Amino acid sequence: MAVVMDAIYRPTKPLITSSTPASLIHNGCYVSNTTSFFRLHRINSSKLGHGCSWMQDNSTYRDIIANNERRHGPLHSVFPPTRAEVSSVKDLFEFICSGPLIDKLGFTPETIAESIDKWLEKGSHVCKLFNLNDLFLTTPQKARIYHYYIPVFLWCEQQIADHRSAFKDGDDIPPLVIGFSAPQGCGKTTLVFALDYLFKTSGRKSATISIDDFYLTHDDQVKLRERNPENALLEFRGNAGSHDLSLSVETLTSLEKLTKEGTKMKLPRYDKSAYNGRGDRADPSTWPEVEGPLTVVLFEGWMLGFKPAPAEAVKAVDPQLEIVNKNLETYYDAWDKFVKSWIIIKIKDPSCVYDWRLQAEVAMREAGNPGMTDEEVRDFVSRYLPAYNAYLPTLYTEGPKGSDSKRTLIVEIDEGRNPILAG
Repeated sequence: MAVVMDAIYRPTKPLITSSTPASLIHNGCYVSNTTSFFRLHRINSSKLGHGCSWMQDNSTYRDIIANNERRHGPLHSVFPPTRAEVSSVKDLFEFICSGPLIDKLGFTPETIAESIDKWLEKGSHVCKLFNLNDLFLTTPQKARIYHYYIPVFLWCEQQIADHRSAFKDGDDIPPLVIGFSAPQGCGKTTLVFALDYLFKTSGRKSATISIDDFYLTHDDQVKLRERNPENALLEFRGNAGSHDLSLSVETLTSLEKLTKEGTKMKLPRYDKSAYNGRGDRADPSTWPEVEGPLTVVLFEGWMLGFKPAPAEAVKAVDPQLEIVNKNLETYYDAWDKFVKSWIIIKIKDPSCVYDWRLQAEVAMREAGNPGMTDEEVRDFVSRYLPAYNAYLPTLYTEGPKGSDSKRTLIVEIDEGRNPILAG
């Protein structure tokens, strides 16, 4: 208990880590320094929904974008022109304990106090990733990091530990596949991006894959549209039926076999900009390579975990959904059976997807990049809403087919994409 109390009641100890430059420390406290820089991993803007509201409180961070290879970006100053306030470990401890996921994930003030150094370390890594000043975080930024990303990361670490404990010493241990099911625009790809980075900073090899990477080629998508000329839900990529399921089986099976040093494979990627936005599979020469032994695979998608519903039920939502529902019957064997742990990001109203997408496109246009008009956004989202209305209620109440409630985390978020207290 003495250790716990010592960790909590350190009001004069600032958030100093082993990586803090000596020039920023004076009498045990941080001193703002406008000449300090962090190196930035950039985010793939084509997959992030083109904007993160929690970073938009400060215009310094609005231009965080990335190429497909997620290379390091240029150096940027992360220190504001004004002096940053000193934050104590006690202040941060109390903020962490107030998070909406704390009780749900089984954390207590005692366990948080005992691991506070790890929280500080991971928080520093996330700030570095997103080019944020960890001495001068806004409340939304601090909440996104310490109420969302780090608690979920720690949950994933425990899932990995449980997964690996089922094997004997000397066994080839396949990576744990964690599925992330969440509507478009709610920030799932940013979450996965942050978790992937945290795993790498922890010395674990990880891989990320999206259901988008398994879309049909352009030519096959054209054939699908021609076979279903009256069905708007299959006119463009997105709904069940527009994916190359044999490619997903091949990819996920191969990922599970990356258990040894030196084993390698390339991950498929999809180019949404090809054919004037109609999209096509990216040239295999551009696919990123991953190397074993992998510890974890982060697999994300807007319809991951959806289960077929009774035909009459889906017809009541939208008659065009009937063939999509039939196509969905083959998706469990292609996707969901590979997933051993699940993170379900829950929303109250699917109409949020329209608002989030509209925000993203407005931000793109304001930045001088091509973006959809408001009407185009409405048309785009309308092709997904029937599936949301038909399948989300069952996903939230029953979970994906074959899922274990002990290995499933449901995170409900508000319109600002932040976790809210469990009901």
